[in-house]
Amino acid sequence: MMSIPPRIHGGADAHGSVRWDFSSNANACGPCPIVVDVLRGVDASGYPDPSYEALRRSLSRWHGVESSRILIGCSASEWVQRLTVCAWRHGVRSVWWPTHAYGDYAHAAAAWGMRRAMEPGTADLAWLCEPGSPLGDNESCTAVAAVVDTGSAWTVLDCAYQPLRLSGEPTLTPAQRARCWQLWSPNKALGLTGVRAAYLIVPEGGQGVVQTLEALAPSWPVGSHGVALLHHWTMPEVQQWLQDSLPTLQRWKEELERSLVAHGWDCLPSHTPYFCARPPAPLSAQVLRRHGIKLRDATSFGLPGRWRLSAQSDDARHALLRALAVCIPNFLEKV
Repeated sequence: MMSIPPRIHGGADAHGSVRWDFSSNANACGPCPIVVDVLRGVDASGYPDPSYEALRRSLSRWHGVESSRILIGCSASEWVQRLTVCAWRHGVRSVWWPTHAYGDYAHAAAAWGMRRAMEPGTADLAWLCEPGSPLGDNESCTAVAAVVDTGSAWTVLDCAYQPLRLSGEPTLTPAQRARCWQLWSPNKALGLTGVRAAYLIVPEGGQGVVQTLEALAPSWPVGSHGVALLHHWTMPEVQQWLQDSLPTLQRWKEELERSLVAHGWDCLPSHTPYFCARPPAPLSAQVLRRHGIKLRDATSFGLPGRWRLSAQSDDARHALLRALAVCIPNFLEKV
């Protein structure tokens, strides 16, 4: 059995949250005020419908699929685990994921003793994420063709960051997307990652394992607040708020990149409000934290020396630059 990698995430940790958090990919324009108002009024005194029938109908109308193809889960991370377990129960023993990808794919595979395949199209389970994390890039055409067109029937497309795309066109066509298990977690786009809820769209032909997937879930996997978030995700006014936030995120990203490049950072291109960058000198996460700043060390993504940063407000950017002036020798002279 392969060693199980630690789970490392952006956002709050055992020491709590920080004032200026660049480590999370959540929409920094959030939280969405419309959904926040809804959540304040949620009645959590009773159980939600265990079948989530009304919610599934709402999501199915939004995506144009039958409600039987919508499954509700605790979070994207829980779906990664549950899909891995379900694939393992159906005889899958190998898995592929992109070189630089969300760490829970590897963690779930290791927990079930699955072998990592190094080439796309050579595994029984494959993970795609577009745009991806940490790089905010598209999947390669070669990988998509290998795992979707000629590869495994167990191809999962993580759609967590699709609503936050700022530029470029997806690699996957609508027809290719329809052949994937599509995993949606809207809390990032809404700036409400503390509300845990996600859903899965089952591809045509995948209905045969739905019963197993449902059986692997606990009863009531999503509480009343998660139900409210997912239900209002499809509302026109919420989608309009999201679309209105994208130009602001684009501006914040461009200003952050300009500031970093001017001070000697190497910033990689991305299609998202987050990107990876290499500073001109090593950084200490501990020192940054003492100044109320948190970045995401990209070492666990296979990118040692780089950090993932998300677009944040002007006040946050100025706080980051002040902290970097303390952390990096001669930082201000690098302009």
